[in-house]
Amino acid sequence: MSLQHEKERMKDIIESYRMQIEKELGARTYEPKATSREYQQFKKELMPAHLTLYEKLCNFSEKILKIKPDKKKEPDIIEDISIAHLNITPSGAVSLSFLAPIFIIVFGSLISFLIFQSNFFIFFFFVAGIALIKPLGNLPGYIANSWRLKASNQMVLCVFYVVTYMRHTSNIENAIEFAAEHLSAPLSIDLKKILWDVETGKYESVRESLDAYLQTWKKWNFEFIESFHLIESSLYEGGEDRRLNSLDKALDVILSETYEKMLHYAHNLQSPITMLHMLGIILPILGLVILPLVVSFMEEVSWFHIAAIYNVALPVSVYYLGKIILSKRPTGYGQSDISEENPEIKKYKNVIVKIGNFELMINPLVLSIFVGILLFIIGISPIILHNINFRDIGFGSEDLLSSCGRKFCLLGYRKSGEETIGPYGLGATILSLAVTMAVGLSIGIYYRLKSKNVIKIRERAKKLELEFASALFQLGNRLGDGLPAEIAFEKVADVMEGTVSGSFFNLVRTNIRKLGMSVKQSIFDPVHGALITFPSNLIESSMKVLVQSVKKGPVVAAQALTNISRYIKEIHTVNERLKDLMADVISSMNSQIKFLTPAIAGIVIGITSMVTEILGKLSSQLKDVTSGTNDAVGNLTNIFGNGIPTYHFQIIIGIYVVQITYILTVLVNGIENGADKLSEHYLLGNNIIRSTMLYSVISFGIMLLFNIIASQILTSSMG
Repeated sequence: MSLQHEKERMKDIIESYRMQIEKELGARTYEPKATSREYQQFKKELMPAHLTLYEKLCNFSEKILKIKPDKKKEPDIIEDISIAHLNITPSGAVSLSFLAPIFIIVFGSLISFLIFQSNFFIFFFFVAGIALIKPLGNLPGYIANSWRLKASNQMVLCVFYVVTYMRHTSNIENAIEFAAEHLSAPLSIDLKKILWDVETGKYESVRESLDAYLQTWKKWNFEFIESFHLIESSLYEGGEDRRLNSLDKALDVILSETYEKMLHYAHNLQSPITMLHMLGIILPILGLVILPLVVSFMEEVSWFHIAAIYNVALPVSVYYLGKIILSKRPTGYGQSDISEENPEIKKYKNVIVKIGNFELMINPLVLSIFVGILLFIIGISPIILHNINFRDIGFGSEDLLSSCGRKFCLLGYRKSGEETIGPYGLGATILSLAVTMAVGLSIGIYYRLKSKNVIKIRERAKKLELEFASALFQLGNRLGDGLPAEIAFEKVADVMEGTVSGSFFNLVRTNIRKLGMSVKQSIFDPVHGALITFPSNLIESSMKVLVQSVKKGPVVAAQALTNISRYIKEIHTVNERLKDLMADVISSMNSQIKFLTPAIAGIVIGITSMVTEILGKLSSQLKDVTSGTNDAVGNLTNIFGNGIPTYHFQIIIGIYVVQITYILTVLVNGIENGADKLSEHYLLGNNIIRSTMLYSVISFGIMLLFNIIASQILTSSMG
């Protein structure tokens, strides 16, 4: 077996030298490992020819207002621009960070003042502009960090694939190509770029190209570099045992050090998460409690002032703080969106309606827009009815002080001097919940429908991955007994009947028996292959190793599968320990998302509705009591003011609940799963729908209850 292995190594080395000589002599028979098409894909995905909006703004700003960056910070900005593949200069990034705030301060203040006639917005946009200077200046760093997070999500698997391949074939070029096939972008494209740089002559060898690439991770993921150095050192080990030990150590290093870094991250999360909780949840909710009194006693405060704070300033601040927390997350592990890697699964991002043998694909965006428009029209119906001079209607007992003659009005518009203001009616306030649901449910439905089918496929594949370690171990044992692969699959399928792994092996057996396929075809066939039903890169790579190692004999295949089984168990163990580390933080944030924030906001809206109703009616009663008295007594009636209609107040707070739910969900997913867009979309769909509905139900119940209590208080006071 050792002699056969040495022959394979010599064959690979001779082939590598032959291609290099042919390349230098200008022979046209050379076929590169990383093709031109792959490199064009690299440029298309990470180095687009057209400028993005941000790049255009940076380049435009540099022409208008050229500001040179601080010499100490310039190298860091250049590095971030290079990592993020941005077509800008450091000067352009800094120029935009000053020009954009100036534009926001001048034009934002001017336009909003002309529309709302309020000095508040001059101050608001001035503060907003000043606050944006630093975040805009750091934007290349945020973009680079986002790219880094996506790439590093696959690092543990990258080392796993390279080590798995090199255990049976000691060729690092082929191992990198093997890893590139099974990883998602952008890390897979980086690996292809390593090979491309050798082909184009930028570097003389794969090792030199690889070392140059690894240097870009020196600041952020040294264990990734250390693992690859161990992999490289295995190429020069004289004994087979020492070579295999070096490869095993490479995977151990990245697993253990990733765990240690996540342990420190989990400990350091408590303080920033508490700050986020205070800034995004506690302080705004405390503000909500006193806002009804503020707006009732300060007539100059309008709904758009509150909207500017709650729907613009606070969400942007919380999002920025959340991004800072995510930027400190260690790199190294995570999931990927299988629909991006497997084009066949992309169709499941649509709503599939089966009509006989025909499948009708409906884009979730169409359904979400329809639901949003329908609910929005219902929500703004009080304003529409008022503008078409609809006669207000009411319900409850008679009340001569109200605009509709009843205790509770549908619209409840009031006269304030020559101006008509409102709607203050309980009916309008309840209908305003439809506007909140229009925003929340349309976003939630879109993400839910887009990810529901794909997440089911991935969860099924992940369930198979959990069982797959023991299944591979059993398959390896059967092959170790000298059984052919075809019979080994049958034996394992019988033993694991009733499990997900058993279903996978049974599919392979069925394809071999009934369709007369080879082992390779039964697994990888694009129409009937077992991987169509269980799309998983981990399983696919394991089966590819099996197919290649079987050529060297069942004993070699058995060893390969046994080692893969051990690696999968080690990766799973570390991932479970990492989840355990994050459990407390994630649990706390999930309780905020799913219950605390919508429940507290709903209760506050109910209280606001009651206070506004009581103050409005008391103001009307006092006017009747003080009519004909002297001016000093009459002026007491103006102390209450008109206040902001609960209709507007509820819409502002309802949208804020949706915004905070969105931001916290993105943060929770980022902490737990890294740059996993599929999981993020699925969580967004579930959390936004649940939070919006909970908030709406609690608001409806509390508003109804508290308004009935308010009417009883007012009736007894009049009596």
